Amino acid sequence: MNGAALEEVPTVPRALGLPRLAFVGTGWIGRHRLESVIRSGAGVAAVIADPDPAAAAAAAAVAPDASIVSSFEAALEAAREAGVDGVVIATPSALHAEQSITALERGLAVFCQKPLARTAAETRRVIEAARAADRLLGVDLSYRYTDAARRVRDVVRSGAVGSIFAVDLVFHNAYGPDKSWFYDPIRSGGGCVIDLGIHLLDLALWTLDFPSVGRVASRLFAEGRPLELPTAAVEDFGVAQLDLETGATVRLACSWRLAAGREAVISASFHGTHGGAALHNVDGSFYDFVAERYDGTRSHQLSAPPDAWGGRAAVAWAEALGGGRSDPRVTAGTRRARGFDPAVACLIPTAAALDAVYGR
Repeated sequence: MNGAALEEVPTVPRALGLPRLAFVGTGWIGRHRLESVIRSGAGVAAVIADPDPAAAAAAAAVAPDASIVSSFEAALEAAREAGVDGVVIATPSALHAEQSITALERGLAVFCQKPLARTAAETRRVIEAARAADRLLGVDLSYRYTDAARRVRDVVRSGAVGSIFAVDLVFHNAYGPDKSWFYDPIRSGGGCVIDLGIHLLDLALWTLDFPSVGRVASRLFAEGRPLELPTAAVEDFGVAQLDLETGATVRLACSWRLAAGREAVISASFHGTHGGAALHNVDGSFYDFVAERYDGTRSHQLSAPPDAWGGRAAVAWAEALGGGRSDPRVTAGTRRARGFDPAVACLIPTAAALDAVYGR
């Protein structure tokens, strides 16, 4: 993979009084989010927690003044002593909901890797905990923060391509996850659909302003074998069709380890009555995207690389936690520091749609 597109902005000098943060889980993704927040100047790393000494040491090289601990429980204690404002969670999926709820109940804001939880019921519990604690909850649905997605959303929301009646979503990854917990449905919540498909399903519903999802039909496969739903196996290929209250239909296809002739195939296409708009990756890249508007046989480019979007969701959350403006790619206006953001409630119907894909 070409990681160049994930290099974030240089360190920006900022005044004192920035939110103090704990980072729990500092593998590749967690460390990258740590680096993004530090380099942007949006927050200060006060605590780092990881059971892997090598991962913790790599993170400490980025934030040498942070306290280093080995567990979530120790991180919460260190956070209390250090006056931490929020916690960034990048642990295995099965831990997300309970760790988020525990942190929120301790009065900490939370930024969590996707999925926030494995099911809609778990997702609802986390959001209700954030509401009860009146703390800011963010989820790393990072594709919303690409310039390509923002451009497509602007075109769709403007009505320039007419009424959207169909959406095609594709995410094929030539590789599979390298951690064993991904292949345990109890620890992961599912396979490629909840790992990859969640990004594009969220992107589609976000672009369309979160219409209700009606009937859902799906087929899941493991090593070419169709699975009977609900299943105790983890799928490596999935297709689904979701009918929306607007009358539009969304078609999703995603996979791990698919022989697609390149490292990744990623696209989201919106078909309207007067044209279309789409984003797609470039030359198999996981990070470089082009956005286009379609008018018959003509296309007009809306956005092209470079676009270092990888850590923007975490940075926007940290800035909002500090009382700054929220990122316009998600919502307009300002957010009260540390306060509950009701927009996260949109995560519940998305999680319910994923439940339906899995036959839960």
